[in-house]
Amino acid sequence: MSSTLPNSPLTTYVLNTGDGVPGARMALSLHRLDSLLVIWNLVTVGTTGDDGCCPGLITTKAFTPGMYKMRFETGQYWESLGHNSFYPYVEIVFTITNPNERFHLPLLLSRFSYSTYRGS
Repeated sequence: MSSTLPNSPLTTYVLNTGDGVPGARMALSLHRLDSLLVIWNLVTVGTTGDDGCCPGLITTKAFTPGMYKMRFETGQYWESLGHNSFYPYVEIVFTITNPNERFHLPLLLSRFSYSTYRGS
């Protein structure tokens, strides 16, 4: 769905480090914090492809400075593979100060751990 937007300034990739394969078909959502009401507003939803990528979550026009949260539905992902997981979901909160830059937010996970970093 929205993962096909061209030239998105924000991309993500999921790697199943336990099995050494892309985290395919994982549901995720992107939210922006409304700093006045202090609530998270849903921006878009997506699903990783067979390659673990969800390349286009937001348009350049909609990508404004602020605080964002990307939520990965890791519990559903592991259940679809016939496994349980310690983390039912993973939320990564990050701040954008310069929306003219490109941001890549990878998630590396196993059933009992995860890590992330800011790529470009």
